[in-house]
Amino acid sequence: MGSTKNRKGAAAQDYTAEIGERVRAIRARRGMPRKELSNQSGISERYLAEVESGKANISIVLLQGLAAAMGVPLQELLPGRMENALPAALLDLLHRLSASELDAAFKLLNQHFGPHKTQQAGVALIGLRGGGKTSLGRMLASEFGKLHIRLSNNVEQLGGMSVGEIMALGGQPGYRRIEREALEHVLEQPRPVILEAGGSLVSEPETFQRLLSSFYTVWIKAAPQEHMQRVIEQGDTRPMKGTSRAMDDLKRILAEREAEYRQADYILDTSNRSIDDCFSELADVCRPHLTNVPEGATKKAQAGA
Repeated sequence: MGSTKNRKGAAAQDYTAEIGERVRAIRARRGMPRKELSNQSGISERYLAEVESGKANISIVLLQGLAAAMGVPLQELLPGRMENALPAALLDLLHRLSASELDAAFKLLNQHFGPHKTQQAGVALIGLRGGGKTSLGRMLASEFGKLHIRLSNNVEQLGGMSVGEIMALGGQPGYRRIEREALEHVLEQPRPVILEAGGSLVSEPETFQRLLSSFYTVWIKAAPQEHMQRVIEQGDTRPMKGTSRAMDDLKRILAEREAEYRQADYILDTSNRSIDDCFSELADVCRPHLTNVPEGATKKAQAGA
């Protein structure tokens, strides 16, 4: 009887640990600091730390509060939801694939079953802050004479306040609603445009699928160290403020969003590269989606001819 009790206790610990892992993962995809989740859910940061470490005795009411604060269904926090929805044979196959094979399998599935391009609204740049989206987006707009739009600016215009104030008043659900409205507003603009999306937009499935189906998307990627350094060089020292865990948090955010970022039509890695080199590659892959000018005929190429 004692062994049965021990097994049940171990199973319960595993269950709460997986819930904690899911809370951390969703918080990372949303880009929510623990303090923000604490304020939105009314749960102390200390207790949230215990939840995420799998040490807390979690109630369904608490889980509902966390889910609401992060703007996800309660089921997203419960273990086994995805596993139970997939056939055993498929799960077995996936578990036997290497990392490179999984990546290839995803690309095949996305090619056949991913979002169908319903319209060509231009080019959308996605990725975490510090990758180079703003600089490259402005250069791309200048090169092809297109409008450069930062989606966060449209969010603030529609909301009538700053992003921080929108988050404080409406939380994740309120912000994501305005973000979707902002995207629809962009789609009403004369085509094509250069859209710079917020790094966490990919955490909202419906909005992200709308983006993927409407734009030629490029993931502006960089190594975590470069993301951090570029943000600091821009004058924002908040990523390093008062915590030695900043880099670990950044790596976790990148890891949690990677599957979504990889759904982009093209991946541009800006690590250890000059802005001109990155732009040359970006201009070449985006040209067919912005103009009928033949390859190699950028302003820079023409100037050097």
